[in-house]
Amino acid sequence: AYSLTHLLMPTNQSEEFGALVPWGDPNWYRGYSSPYYTDSHIQWRARIRSFVDTHIMPNCHTWDENKAMPSDVYVAAYKAGWLPGCVGMWPTKYLAEDPNAPKPPAGGFDAFHELILWDELSRCGSGGVVWGFAGGISIGLPPVLHFGSEAMKAKVAGPCLRGEKIICLAITEPYAGSDVGSLRATAKLNAEGTHYVLNGEKKWITNGMFADYFTVAVRTGKPGSAHKGISFLLIERNMPGVSTRQMLCSGVWASGTAFVTFEDVKVPVDNLIGKQDEAFKYIMYNFNHERWGFVVQANRFARVCLEESAKYAMKRRTFGKRLIEHPVIRWKLAEMARQGEATHAALETLTYQMCTMNKTEQNAKLGGDIALLKVQATKVFEYCAREAAQIFGGASYVRGGQGEKVERCYREVRAYAIPGGSEEVMADLAVREGMKNYTNHLKKLSAGSAGAKM
Repeated sequence: AYSLTHLLMPTNQSEEFGALVPWGDPNWYRGYSSPYYTDSHIQWRARIRSFVDTHIMPNCHTWDENKAMPSDVYVAAYKAGWLPGCVGMWPTKYLAEDPNAPKPPAGGFDAFHELILWDELSRCGSGGVVWGFAGGISIGLPPVLHFGSEAMKAKVAGPCLRGEKIICLAITEPYAGSDVGSLRATAKLNAEGTHYVLNGEKKWITNGMFADYFTVAVRTGKPGSAHKGISFLLIERNMPGVSTRQMLCSGVWASGTAFVTFEDVKVPVDNLIGKQDEAFKYIMYNFNHERWGFVVQANRFARVCLEESAKYAMKRRTFGKRLIEHPVIRWKLAEMARQGEATHAALETLTYQMCTMNKTEQNAKLGGDIALLKVQATKVFEYCAREAAQIFGGASYVRGGQGEKVERCYREVRAYAIPGGSEEVMADLAVREGMKNYTNHLKKLSAGSAGAKM
């Protein structure tokens, strides 16, 4: 899915970019040389930053407080040339019907372009706004693009990529989150084999309040079939029996988090995504990419906490001097920087692997490392949000004003530490994957040794 052209001739980047608050941006913004970024990435970064500074930063607080974003911002994101990149590739085929479709970055769209996209969007310091823009399309559309029929893709992909329609992913239920195999929503095929009848509930569904399409994981197998009896159905909001209600969450307000109910929804068999009972592997197919996105966002939010704290410490005075002159404040900033820089270095290493491995190899080799890095990123985010709140004091306890971003980030830590696989589940997954690979390695060594003796 990614172009590898730039990897043949890395470009060292030395021009400074941004506000240059210490460690407020990745080190290649600060004039460091890097083997990962080329002129194409530099131009792409400028494209995203311009949109964020012009269209998002001035409106972020209002959208969050309103728990909604205006519908025209999605089309604006498309016309600005970045919305299609949220699906992890540049889907040229499904943009072809628009003669004015935005062009992919020069040299092709790769994983570092996508890293820049999520990183720059997250400068707004609002998970709700980031998810409001792309939380649905980035995880709801890929199953359609990868496994849907050509007719389904022709109907759904173009409008969603152009920002004219919204799609979301509906897997989590009141009874099952990380344990996907325990889903209870059922879809029963009628006797004539023409449609499924869907019943069940989905919870914490990002973009669910305003989505036109729902990519829904359902149980089509017998009770107790666990992950072997799960299918994906494309549900349309206008189907009778579909209802949504706003969930009152601690954060990510602008993303339209919904409780979704399906009551005797008749779903044509043509709306089956891929093959019946095989959706568990479709879910797993995109999980690494989803979790990698969490890492990018969480680590930028940690940087936002650091950047806001550094700027505030330069002007806030206590006990006759600026906060930055107190050693304990400098120590807090150093700890935040140390952890954020280390996390970003690991992120770039994994992103490079995504550029050099095909999807099958990524899923076979990177799952444990991405899971572990998600734990690292969300823990760093939590640490930085707490330390930033301590630096801001009472200003971090007020919605709006100087501490707006810090207050919001502090509320949204759990939205990153739990969804996509909780820290505990991710840590366990990483160790299990590592031990499985090690055990297989030992078996190969043993087999080789036995063969040599013969």
